[in-house]
Amino acid sequence: MDQKKVVIATGLIVGILSIALVIFGNPPNMGVCVACFIRDIAGALGLHRAETVQYIRPEVPGFILGAFIISLFYGEFYARGGSSPLTRFIIGFFVMTGALVFLGCPLRMILRLAAGDFNAILALLGFAAGIWVGLIFIRNGFLLGRSYKLNPGNGYIMPVLSIIILIFGLISPSFIFHSVKGPGSMSAPFIAALITGLIVGILAQRSRLCMAGAIRDIFLLKDFHLFWGFASIFAAALTMNIIFSKFNPGFLNQPIAHSDSLWNFLGMFLAGYGSVLLGGCPLRQSILAGEGDTDAAVSFLGMLVGAAFSHNFGIAASPSGVSINGKIAVIFGIMVLTVIAFLNMPNTVDAKRGEI
Repeated sequence: MDQKKVVIATGLIVGILSIALVIFGNPPNMGVCVACFIRDIAGALGLHRAETVQYIRPEVPGFILGAFIISLFYGEFYARGGSSPLTRFIIGFFVMTGALVFLGCPLRMILRLAAGDFNAILALLGFAAGIWVGLIFIRNGFLLGRSYKLNPGNGYIMPVLSIIILIFGLISPSFIFHSVKGPGSMSAPFIAALITGLIVGILAQRSRLCMAGAIRDIFLLKDFHLFWGFASIFAAALTMNIIFSKFNPGFLNQPIAHSDSLWNFLGMFLAGYGSVLLGGCPLRQSILAGEGDTDAAVSFLGMLVGAAFSHNFGIAASPSGVSINGKIAVIFGIMVLTVIAFLNMPNTVDAKRGEI
């Protein structure tokens, strides 16, 4: 099948399902948000105590399991890893930091725009700018090293953890937290959300859907085929929002959002910068983790810890704006990623070897 058609079909289905989840109970403009949902899971597991964002979101383990199932079916599942895992953990941590200052992952950025939230325009510009800066290093040889084939058991870890998380969500043991107010208390029916997650995981695995990859390919190769996937998400979500009277254009009074333009830009600059260095956005990392990529799994765990840290230390933004801690964290994150990028350039690596 024509890969472009697969990407466009995936985008249309993801856009429709995202708005359907909002209609069935997910938070406004948050039908699917990988960053927000990882944050909610972190809260449900007690990794942070922000009472309004604690819930086992079945969509995220659904992404991983959907990718796992379909990659097994097509013979594309294989365990690999060893490409600078600790560095990837740190980058994943800061990708989440930036996303939670904006209040959304790249996918929610498109969904917010499709709902009329013009703050997402600044975020999109920042995301693209962060990718452009990361590509300066990539063009000059930035590399986190090659990955290696591992024992198959390593590749099953994230799918198994996803099943355990789903079981926690279904039986709700006493040690799992669940918001009674705020975004964490809003959810589509568990089974509907899980099925949606599985479908998105399957489609994203087959289409290689990735917002960071889409913009990277435009800058590097003038290739728009991945971009059409997100254009399709936007078109489908916009149409659904208009049909169901959920389109509300403007900057102010947008749900679960703030209108601080500079920090919307810089938050997603950090997320884009980190995503291109990792080789994929949060959704793509989840899909790769389902395929057996343990480096992506480590990046995912970095995002999970980053989400917990962001709420425990007052970094994550709120509808009232961005805290001083959030602003410091974004600037610090940009500096850390720049140091990481520089230290993984060929000349730097060669100089280190020379010293040894």
